[in-house]
Amino acid sequence: MTKKKVTFTLPNEVVAGAAEGILLGEFNNWNIEEGIHLEKKGDGSMVAELALVAGQTYQYRYLLSDGRWVNDNSEKAFSEIFGNVVENCVLTVPAPVKKSAAKPKSAKKEKAVVVKDDLTKIEGIGKKIAALLEKENIISYKQLAKTSVKKLQLILDAAGSKFNVHDPATWPKQSKLAASGEWDALEKWQKELNAGK
Repeated sequence: MTKKKVTFTLPNEVVAGAAEGILLGEFNNWNIEEGIHLEKKGDGSMVAELALVAGQTYQYRYLLSDGRWVNDNSEKAFSEIFGNVVENCVLTVPAPVKKSAAKPKSAKKEKAVVVKDDLTKIEGIGKKIAALLEKENIISYKQLAKTSVKKLQLILDAAGSKFNVHDPATWPKQSKLAASGEWDALEKWQKELNAGK
């Protein structure tokens, strides 16, 4: 049960000449013996502070030492007490704001951590080309396997004429073998590629 501190203020024009006053309401069963004593301020107003259950609505009034029942400037409600219609003040204590629980991110939406592979193990890729690919966020065998030959050629072309001699045609297929751990098959193929040069 969350409680909130509420400050009750009775303006000086309502207090008038009264020396003291108490706060009575549903929170203390309108019991004078349980009345909350008001503190008189320098400007003539009277104040009381009370911790009340959040989300609840309470009716209340002030009883001054000169015998007057008075209200403050908050909302009013008419209630019947002992057969008499009485105008009480009404206060609704704000309910605590529920913090929306952070929705667990679905596994699909989470960015998978990409482990950097040694792309120089792919026949035709040296350290300089590996650096070019890294600039394009191609750092793993899996990523290279999914990159089109056309895109790889564009990366090489953009890097300048010194890369013209390189042919990326087999890089995605080699990377596919590397990504699936088929190193023997890759090595055999690379030997064939080298023999054909």
